[in-house]
Amino acid sequence: MTLAPVPALPPIVDDELDLLASLVPLAGQHVVELGCGAAALLRALLRRHADSRATACEVDARQHAKNLAAPQPGLDFVAAGAQAVPLPDASADLVLMLKSLHHVPVPLMAQALGEAARILRPGGHLYVSEPVYAGPLNELIRLFNDEGVVRAAAQAAVDTALRDGPWQAVVEHRFETPVRFDSFAQFEQRMMRPTFADHGIDEAKLARVAAVYAPMAAADGSLALTRPMHVRLLRRVAPA
Repeated sequence: MTLAPVPALPPIVDDELDLLASLVPLAGQHVVELGCGAAALLRALLRRHADSRATACEVDARQHAKNLAAPQPGLDFVAAGAQAVPLPDASADLVLMLKSLHHVPVPLMAQALGEAARILRPGGHLYVSEPVYAGPLNELIRLFNDEGVVRAAAQAAVDTALRDGPWQAVVEHRFETPVRFDSFAQFEQRMMRPTFADHGIDEAKLARVAAVYAPMAAADGSLALTRPMHVRLLRRVAPA
């Protein structure tokens, strides 16, 4: 399938909202994020576009409770997995999956993409941004959380959805995004002990990761890397 021509896209992306804004309209839209985490991008989007509204779906109960405790005008938080979105058909203009598709159980990935198609209006867009299984940060993370299988499954699910579903490919883009940790303790908290997953961290595993982290870090213990990302933008086509 030939993708439509798009403007030159940046190789380094500090703020993914800027990349998103270069690809799709954001003003006056209903934006739905599946697997929103803390919904940082949605919050920033609404600060730029007060005429838009957003629905943030999160399956992790602890993160959802944190989200509810920090309300923002125009932003609705919903406890839901991507495979069962409690929104009406054709009610969204844009669906976001930001580093979340590979967290959906593999047998449910096709269902999640089907839900995105169901809630999007014809002509609406699905923006799937997934980390690439490569690079120094990935080598560090895979010591305790090897996501090679699920990340490949996520890309395969998008391929299948494009082949069999109501989608048109708009653009694919690969870029690097800066990632910084002030200390190993911060890395441990953010990456090794997320609220949505148990990576079975014990003292031996912690020591092994710390030993690999240390020579990569600066003298003050901070670590600055980039994470390779792969964005695929799909348009929901109208029924025949």
